[in-house]
Amino acid sequence: MEIIDIFFNTGVMAKALPILLQGLWNTLLLGVVAIVFGGALGVIVCLIRMYAATPLRLLAVIYIDLLRAIPVLVLLILIYYALPFVGVTMNSFTAAAVALSLVLAAYTAEVVRAGIEAVPKGQFEASAALGLSFVLTMRKVVLPQAIRMVIPPLASYSVSIIKDTSLASVVAMNDLLKQATDSQALFANPSPLVLAAMIYVAILWPLVRFTSWIELRSRRAYAR
Repeated sequence: MEIIDIFFNTGVMAKALPILLQGLWNTLLLGVVAIVFGGALGVIVCLIRMYAATPLRLLAVIYIDLLRAIPVLVLLILIYYALPFVGVTMNSFTAAAVALSLVLAAYTAEVVRAGIEAVPKGQFEASAALGLSFVLTMRKVVLPQAIRMVIPPLASYSVSIIKDTSLASVVAMNDLLKQATDSQALFANPSPLVLAAMIYVAILWPLVRFTSWIELRSRRAYAR
């Protein structure tokens, strides 16, 4: 059938697969870097937003609101194409990692804030009674409880960030989507794009199901 030859041409897919796998490695690496740095930055921004001096708290609120309002694609374009005009130049991978990390940090900050506020006040009072410093209270008492409560939404945001790595193709990063579009042009056939979609599903669908399992287990744990 003609539709099979056009969109599901196995010969073209077989030729394009090695090229797509190279892009897949870049996609996964970008996702991991964004999740690690975005998560760590989000916790820091959260603590500044809740406990720092008023001017810093205001800056943290502005950062969170702006980064949650700006589309990731717009932020990526600004970082990659606009910053060189002020002397800051990044390669495509770094620009994409910075953009995704900044966005994830904004969402992580709000989620972690909700988790900290859900920790009973008695935990803070007990820590103060034991003479624990603020840093030690956060590291040993509050954050472990808060992170446990916010794991489900953080996992969901992490899956979204991995999906958003496809936007890196806009700044010519050789990710999975960029390699698929290049292969489409090389072989004059859209089958590589279909194959890329199948790879995305193969990676992300288990993660989506895993996120649902985490949410279900979390609800059951707090229902006891």
